[in-house]
Amino acid sequence: MARDVNVRHKPKPIIPESQRLRMIQSLKSVDSAVLGEEKDIFRTIEELRPDIITLGFDQHFDPALLEAELSSRGLYPKIVRIEDHEPCPLCSSRQIVARILGRFRGRRI
Repeated sequence: MARDVNVRHKPKPIIPESQRLRMIQSLKSVDSAVLGEEKDIFRTIEELRPDIITLGFDQHFDPALLEAELSSRGLYPKIVRIEDHEPCPLCSSRQIVARILGRFRGRRI
């Protein structure tokens, strides 16, 4: 799982990496989830040599480029992208923050 310091395509995560990791680890369909390396995002993959790597629907990885980089390192896991989920009003921490701010806008907290 991405480290907080490696998230660059959007604002810094609101939910800390340790908490996001626990949420992912608690999913029935997840065999193993670990925090990635800060300097080399492929190092953990080299160490664990997973059979499958799952990408979220909103992760900014091109599966073909990811496969090419992994194969250059002698790794050949299956790359699977999760489909977009059914939208819900509070599916992201950004939506939760926006709702809270909306409720208290103009009020002194």
